[in-house]
Amino acid sequence: MTHAWVQFAAEKENPLVPPWPELVIGLIAFVIVFGFLAKKLLPNINKVLEERREAIEGGIEKAEAAQTEAQSVLEQYKAQLAEARHEAARLRQEAQEQGATLIAEMRAEGQRQREEIVAAGHAQIEADRKAAASTLRQDVGKLATDLAGKLVGESLEDHARQSRVIDRFLDELEEKAEAAR
Repeated sequence: MTHAWVQFAAEKENPLVPPWPELVIGLIAFVIVFGFLAKKLLPNINKVLEERREAIEGGIEKAEAAQTEAQSVLEQYKAQLAEARHEAARLRQEAQEQGATLIAEMRAEGQRQREEIVAAGHAQIEADRKAAASTLRQDVGKLATDLAGKLVGESLEDHARQSRVIDRFLDELEEKAEAAR
């Protein structure tokens, strides 16, 4: 019977179901390990996960803040660039206006200097003409006096008489020249 009972018991036992004492010991060991994990390891894991979540959220917030700041800096840069372009255009316009004014002033100064030079040239020519006319008058008078003295046969060395004769002669020549024009 014993043998039959063992055989019957062996037939009744399921090989997948552990015996009761092993099941109880396994259950107690599981509760101890689970309790240890819940008390010691689970808070540490939660703490690490919370820190990581905060770091990620903080990183996202920092990235958003950095993006906002970058956008602000970009807007400032664009505004400064537009202002610099406007200032450059204004300076270029001022330089063109100053250049045009300077050219006009230089032209006016050149015109004034040209007129001064022309006036000085005319004055010099007039002075040279008068000097040449005076020298010519004296030379013609001297030649005429010498010629008249040779024709008359006496010397016309008297300076006062000589000047009157020469002046009268030259005045008559000028009157004839003007009448001929």
